[in-house]
Amino acid sequence: MPREKVRVLIVDDSASVRQILQTILNDDPDIEVMATASDPFVAAKRLQDEIPDVMILDLEMPRMDGMTFLRKIMAQRPIPVIICSSLTEEGSHVIFEAFEAGAVDIVPKPKIDTRQALLECSTRLRESVKSAARARVRPRTERRVIEKKLTADAIIPPPVQGKVRPTTERIVCIGASTGGTEALNDVLEMLPANCPPILVVQHMPAGFTAAFAKRLDSICQIRVKEAEDREPVLPGCAYIAPGARHMLLQRIGLRYQVAIKDGPPVSRHRPSVDVLFRSAAQHAGANALGVIMTGMGDDGARGMLEMRKLGASTRAQDEESCVVFGMPKEAIAHGGVEKVVSLNHIPREIMQWYQAGHPAVAG
Repeated sequence: MPREKVRVLIVDDSASVRQILQTILNDDPDIEVMATASDPFVAAKRLQDEIPDVMILDLEMPRMDGMTFLRKIMAQRPIPVIICSSLTEEGSHVIFEAFEAGAVDIVPKPKIDTRQALLECSTRLRESVKSAARARVRPRTERRVIEKKLTADAIIPPPVQGKVRPTTERIVCIGASTGGTEALNDVLEMLPANCPPILVVQHMPAGFTAAFAKRLDSICQIRVKEAEDREPVLPGCAYIAPGARHMLLQRIGLRYQVAIKDGPPVSRHRPSVDVLFRSAAQHAGANALGVIMTGMGDDGARGMLEMRKLGASTRAQDEESCVVFGMPKEAIAHGGVEKVVSLNHIPREIMQWYQAGHPAVAG
């Protein structure tokens, strides 16, 4: 049986952009643009006749802006939505509003100034569409109910006594992709200020991660920042890998530091979770905790197995709480996952593991 194509609805007020996007997507044998619309009102009429697998949505449009339409869609008939807009530039707060409203991914408008730029943009867009088609989307109100059930007990468990403090700091490495921006928000926001140092690879293009880190820093008890090359890794801080660059953990004596490197994509991604996890296996070993969260593909699966073989503890987000149960599923299949937990239990897992080696932080 032939595989069904991913059906896409493109909503953009620019006829030239609609044509470019349609050409890019229809060139992929697994994708079919079922329709295009010049604004949300035209799109709404299309939706009465047929529901697409994925919608690509611009933000700046006449009669109704894309953000308003996104909120209406996610409240009334949730479907996977990818934002494709020129507003999603470096430092723009719009990208975070879109994720909060329910978008599963954000891609910049195609650049056609060079053949290489168009090729890279085309690959990114097609992969985003295929990933979004597998996403499980929910009304936003339903997701917030899960957050409200959390209590302090879910984050700060009872003290762990009788453990010897290790000579090297414990460290947490987290990898995520599709759905990861909101999932990371949920996890980092609930961690106390005395949490272990955390390195995060979230698949994002260049220019987005600095603003993403800044936004998280404004709502979290811990400090969150975009990682810089050779900076020390400290408890109570989370370091976000810069978009389009790899992040590694290094150890200088008994202390950790970050290494930021260029290079080709690994597991089709840059930054790559596999790169971070492998560096953690090499430099932290049993003092590391690896956490793999929602996302499509297998990035992180091999690196997590390497971590596990060298004594690290590992956790995977469960299918029910994932937007896309791809990366965790692959990590489980590779045999690198020690324990599968729901999203709202990940902060507690981090603190329990940390307190097991650092009893003083529980007091």
